Amino acid sequence: MAEAVPVMNAQTADAQQASDVQKKVLIIDDSPMIVELIRSVVTMTGAYDVVVAYDGVAGLEKFYQEQPDCVIVDVKMPRMDGYQVVRCIRGDTASANTPLIILSALNEEVDHLTGLLSGVDEYLAKPFKPSALCATLERVMNITPEERVHRIENLAAADFDYDLVVDDEESSK
Repeated sequence: MAEAVPVMNAQTADAQQASDVQKKVLIIDDSPMIVELIRSVVTMTGAYDVVVAYDGVAGLEKFYQEQPDCVIVDVKMPRMDGYQVVRCIRGDTASANTPLIILSALNEEVDHLTGLLSGVDEYLAKPFKPSALCATLERVMNITPEERVHRIENLAAADFDYDLVVDDEESSK
């Protein structure tokens, strides 16, 4: 009895090729050591190709050149900070639904809030666990455009009550 051999037509060949193509992640950070650490964690999954830039301006240029599927960006960088990069990407209708992660050593509540209000999908603090970065990456890659719009609308409607004024006790020191 002969075994059935699957027929390869143009449609199945395209589907196979599409499943073989890795998603592309852009890492924007001014520290080469941190970039290499993030690159090794992201490529370890086997699902992503990585491209890098070492400041915000170069990151935006690389973003439009490479058209990555996701961006991981630091906040404190020369020429343009991560918040500005996120706002530029979110402000362009062609790229507004790109998954965005801030990975920063800035870990105060106000930093997280600023990141979320700039339009980032997730804010992850340094130092980070590789498993946390991988889980965050997978999570943002699965956010639908509708969910992203809904999240941004909820943030815009939220009534934040962050007191950034130093209290009297601290100011007297």
